[in-house]
Amino acid sequence: MRSSELAALAGVTIRTVRHYLQIGILEEPERSVNGYRDYDVRHLVRLLRIARLTELGVPLAALPDVLDDPQAAETLLDELDRQTAAEIERLTGRRAAIARLRGHGAMPDLPPEMAAYAPTLSAVADIAPDTARHEHEQIVLISHLIGEPETSTLAGALAQHAIFTPATTELLRRYAELGPDTPQEVVEQLADDMVTQYQPLLENWPDIEFGTDVSTMLAAYGERNLNDQQHRANQLFAERVLKRMAISDAPAPDPALPAEPA
Repeated sequence: MRSSELAALAGVTIRTVRHYLQIGILEEPERSVNGYRDYDVRHLVRLLRIARLTELGVPLAALPDVLDDPQAAETLLDELDRQTAAEIERLTGRRAAIARLRGHGAMPDLPPEMAAYAPTLSAVADIAPDTARHEHEQIVLISHLIGEPETSTLAGALAQHAIFTPATTELLRRYAELGPDTPQEVVEQLADDMVTQYQPLLENWPDIEFGTDVSTMLAAYGERNLNDQQHRANQLFAERVLKRMAISDAPAPDPALPAEPA
């Protein structure tokens, strides 16, 4: 039979038949008197066996050994089973991530561990799109830099300390409204309110180290996306958190000692 007939019977293309001939997994047939390759049923059976093996995921390079060596085939099947189990686990994890994102109405590029933050981002996007985008992209950046396990830990801490709430949405709205004409007292009040909202989380910070790379990247990102008053609010927030935490770490006065005079 001609190559076109063989390919049709085996359910492959003529190009595939020729490729198998070139790499040596299909035996070269005899040629007819007019020079055409003349395939027979043995070539068809070989093609059917090859098709079955490739459907299982056997690479072409391994086919010569597997086709003619039952022991090699058994070893390869063990490896294919291991790879398939790993692939099933990976795909199961992907489906779980998709379900989590869908359940919170999150964008597909948001880390699934942070999907619970999506409603907050969505609410902010309705009133301050640029701030919502900044928060969203910042989460993507942080999650990439600290890795998946740490992102899960961070998400758990945020949820535990009620960060995914309307109160955070309101803070972000006020933060978005900061601009060149914002009075200094408004900036300072926002910084105070941010401390009240976030200090419980900072005082119970999970075991996550934000290394130099994370800090540098976040600073560079903020530099390109925040205005002067927003930078000022961040600075005041950091200063006041450190001050409050320093006060809370100070030793309590000894009740047996007299109080200092006013």
